[in-house]
Amino acid sequence: MPRVIDLPGQPVQYHAPMRKPSVTVRVPATTGNLGPGFDTLGIALKLHNQVSIREADEPVVQLVGATPAKDSPLALAMAREAADAFFSRSKVKKHGVQAEIKGDVPISRGFGSSVTLRLGIVFALNETDGRPLSDAQMLDLVTELEGHSDNCAPALFGGFVVSGRIDGTVRYRRFSVPPQLKFVCCIPEFEVSTEKARVLLPKQVPLRDAVENLNRVALLTATFASGDFSLLRGLFGDKLHQPYRKKLMPQLDDIIAAGIEAGALGGWLSGSGPGIVCITDQKEKAVAEAMAGIFARDRIRCDTHILHADNDGTRVKRG
Repeated sequence: MPRVIDLPGQPVQYHAPMRKPSVTVRVPATTGNLGPGFDTLGIALKLHNQVSIREADEPVVQLVGATPAKDSPLALAMAREAADAFFSRSKVKKHGVQAEIKGDVPISRGFGSSVTLRLGIVFALNETDGRPLSDAQMLDLVTELEGHSDNCAPALFGGFVVSGRIDGTVRYRRFSVPPQLKFVCCIPEFEVSTEKARVLLPKQVPLRDAVENLNRVALLTATFASGDFSLLRGLFGDKLHQPYRKKLMPQLDDIIAAGIEAGALGGWLSGSGPGIVCITDQKEKAVAEAMAGIFARDRIRCDTHILHADNDGTRVKRG
């Protein structure tokens, strides 16, 4: 069943009713890194948040509507930051905004929930204010807010995306992902913040580990570009971040191994976790059961989703 997002924090009360939205956009969840592609590779998934906005009388950003997100200081801060950045970059005269955020993307689980909010605000404002920013400019802006592009680029453009900031601008290449590939997402009940997960990463890594990751990232990108997915098996190993983040997710290796044994091509920690994704072209239900079984062994509740890639990216919702 669809679930309303609920960002953490102390309640901040807003009682203004949501006016009829002038625009509603749908933003997909994303899974970043794909193992070795740290801050570089990402895929958009068919799990979405929806952001509705309209111009308001008061010259501030308000979170409104019936959803719990409106009572979160963190959500409010991100929404205001995104709106301020849009007005500054676009040179559009600042105006008040009412925004309502709802959807199914889990919070602080490694599926780009913060991107859905920030990109949703920026994209919706760009629509209502005459599209002053190009897609490339929106990507640069949201990447600056997020700090890395591996979630921003697929959320905006859909599909499999390889991206990185070069001389201050995000460069990317996007490829569609066929429906034969399914993404089995195993999402535990506890949260992990990106900041907490990044603190665990070392300042230096052995050269052999860096080279091994480079090999796999190059092969992964070539495989998605060519469409020969028989080559995916064995390409999702990582030496740069997953071994260190296992302190927060000790079941990681066992869950991926269980998914592969059940038929998956490989698996990875989604973003900074704690969600884990296995990619498969067969036996997706068996893969999901095997992955969830490891959490059950340790008495950890989890949700599983079997998803296709979203090749559309962020879009205005019609009708």
